[in-house]
Amino acid sequence: MAIYPQLILDALKNVRYPGTGQDIVSAGMVADDIRIDGMKVSFSLITEKTHDPFIKSVVKMAEQAILTYADSTIDIKGNIAVKAKQPPRPAQPDLLPGVKNIIAVASGKGGVGKSTVCTNLAVALALKGYKVGLLDADIFGPSVPKMFNVEDEGPVMENIEGRDMMMPIENYGVKMLSIGFFVNKSDAVVWRGAMASNALKQLIGDAHWGDLDYFLIDFPPGTSDIHLTLVQTLPITGAVIVSTPQEVALADARKGISMFTGDKVNVPILGLVENMAWFTPAELPENKYYIFGKDGCKKLAEEQGFDLLGQIPIVQSIREGGDSGHPVALNTDSITGMAFAELADNLLGAVDKRNRELPGTKVVEIQKH
Repeated sequence: MAIYPQLILDALKNVRYPGTGQDIVSAGMVADDIRIDGMKVSFSLITEKTHDPFIKSVVKMAEQAILTYADSTIDIKGNIAVKAKQPPRPAQPDLLPGVKNIIAVASGKGGVGKSTVCTNLAVALALKGYKVGLLDADIFGPSVPKMFNVEDEGPVMENIEGRDMMMPIENYGVKMLSIGFFVNKSDAVVWRGAMASNALKQLIGDAHWGDLDYFLIDFPPGTSDIHLTLVQTLPITGAVIVSTPQEVALADARKGISMFTGDKVNVPILGLVENMAWFTPAELPENKYYIFGKDGCKKLAEEQGFDLLGQIPIVQSIREGGDSGHPVALNTDSITGMAFAELADNLLGAVDKRNRELPGTKVVEIQKH
């Protein structure tokens, strides 16, 4: 005779859970994973808690019910798995209880070196002894795994207090997760907004970040629904805006600033970073060539009343460091290593000032009309 899922479910309706007297199908204890392979049947039972005192006897009763009410020749013994129901993801403000400061690293447009700045800033902070996490939220160009030389790794799951949690990958003293770990690196990432938003919520709320002094988020360039998801999910301490000195990049940086400082979002700007501020050849370290214009980002910071946290020169080693997975901030005595160390110091000062002078950021509430 043919075995089919409804036959199995009907048999299992005869099993009552000892704790409540309700049958296990109505109680939602039978997972939606019944597999039938010839006469072999397997499925999972879902239990409310990890150490359910009744579950072993329920498994035995389920095996017996299938043999009695479905077919006595079914191969079922040892094929019933038990899964504990996941406790719900904590709600705000307890989503990241061990994280002190959440920093958005953003830019108005792509191509200004935001991910490079974010990566090296994270490393520079870790070198100063801080506990640092980095979330690569740049859905369309997740480059952090490459920059940290962990492209071929993938996060493992561990059960923490009854919840299956992703364990961030760690390198150079920085814990990180990236959308890049979950997509084929040669494929274009084409995700609808809702899919991308849900994936990011998982990387934040279903990961074991632990205690962190600084949690940096590499935002996608521009302004999009991903930005909205992040400010709705986390109370962001402040934003760092990255730009190059050229006018077209500065125009977009202004848009990024207005997005964070708008009435609804209201995330403080910690300061601006001028990347590619000038070109310095390694063999002529005293020379500065202003390829993209001079001090454009510095002037924008002054005009808008924000701090300029750092000016990062273009040196070939920055690009090489990003491509080889060895961030230049690790070379603390190089020109760029010193520039990122200074940027980290200025960020520490800006965060301290912000926390002393301003109330904590609230998660953005979306008004339903």
